[in-house]
Amino acid sequence: MVKAQRWAEAAALFHQVLAARPGHFEALHMLGAVALNTKQFVEALAWIEKSLEVNPTSAVAYSNRGNAFKSLKQAQAALDSYNKAIALKPDYADAYYNRAATQKELQQFDAALESYDRAIALKPDFAEAHYNRGNLLRDTRRPEAAIASYEKSMALKPGYTVPNLNLGLCHLQLGHFEQGWDKYEWRRNENAFRDFPQPRWTGAESLAGKTILLHSEQGLGDTIQFSRYATLVSKLGARVVLDVQEPLMGLMAGLEGVELLVAKGGALPPFDFHCPLLSLPRAFKTTLQNLPSADGYLAPRPEKVTQWQARLGPRTKPRVGLVWSGSAGHKNDHNRSILLSELLKKLPGNCQYISLQKETRPADQECLNRHPEILQLGQEITDFTDTAALCELVDVVVSADTSVVHLAGATGRPVWVLLPFNPDWRWLLERSDSPWYDSATLYRQSCMGDWREVFDKVGADLARLTS
Repeated sequence: MVKAQRWAEAAALFHQVLAARPGHFEALHMLGAVALNTKQFVEALAWIEKSLEVNPTSAVAYSNRGNAFKSLKQAQAALDSYNKAIALKPDYADAYYNRAATQKELQQFDAALESYDRAIALKPDFAEAHYNRGNLLRDTRRPEAAIASYEKSMALKPGYTVPNLNLGLCHLQLGHFEQGWDKYEWRRNENAFRDFPQPRWTGAESLAGKTILLHSEQGLGDTIQFSRYATLVSKLGARVVLDVQEPLMGLMAGLEGVELLVAKGGALPPFDFHCPLLSLPRAFKTTLQNLPSADGYLAPRPEKVTQWQARLGPRTKPRVGLVWSGSAGHKNDHNRSILLSELLKKLPGNCQYISLQKETRPADQECLNRHPEILQLGQEITDFTDTAALCELVDVVVSADTSVVHLAGATGRPVWVLLPFNPDWRWLLERSDSPWYDSATLYRQSCMGDWREVFDKVGADLARLTS
């Protein structure tokens, strides 16, 4: 509120200047800067354009115009403005820095790296440039180089903690779990961690005779993946209360070691300690060599298997479960989700394909309408107990990186995971297997955004599997 008031006061002063001296460049430009800082981007662009009419040689104004265009999702116009600023002032470090972010958005990755390097050459103590350079390297699957950039940014700016989480993600992706788990704790600054008056369990405190709340914190797949630790916690002598999202309640009902299952947001019993699920690997000092329950730790409900067996009828062909997209709201959805129409072009015709998608996007639904031979069950699937039963009844699940991958892996069912060029940290790099799930096979993009090689290999492997 105080900051907003100060911006309003500043704007009033600049308007007074303009009333006395119409066409005053600095007043026009600063009104644009105020609008930028208060997220009034259309207004900001209008003021900056007016200032450039007065002074078309201002590199700072062109750079701020680029910021306005970038905020308005007009990346090419933003890039043109940054280029103009740099042409006017070749030693303008901030303009190179801003240009790099826009080049990255336009997937001009090599050019973006050059811009970050130029910004750093002009301003060697530019900690934020080192950090964002690290982000670019991480996003283009160069985690070792990203780590060096993150560490440099923090060395330059004591107290600068922003890089810690991404630094941890790079270590985890490389399999450096000891360093990774520690840094991964910085996710609490980005996620809405629930807080409790009871102490947080770190792995050092005795749980003998104690009650501990293990609580979900991220997506459904994360909860499935890390619920395996509940069994380990119970073996330390604890009474385990497991808090999970409502759609997982039925699935988790049979998880070994859980004494009480609670739906997220529901009433909680008294407890002595708590721990977020994704902090449990750190508490147990998890390494690639001691990952628990990789061969499965959940099971489908027998009555659900019987119900779905009757729904599917006699098996006449090999059965393949398909999942091609996750939540559209996921921040990495544009990389991990797949167009069904492109996948189907490469799949052999001697299988019965069953859609395990709970939600289908319009373009994919149109594709399904053209392929009535694909059994669509989304409207009949009520929760993960249904999906678990269907995974039990297919020969293999072929899926993008979604919660169904974790469900199939946790129940020990064969699952082929279609991964983007730069996968989530849990899938590590290069390898075609997963230490988290014995039943998983990983198919990786070798070129960013290009699924053709992945689809070709999946199609060929399915043809061999079903021949």
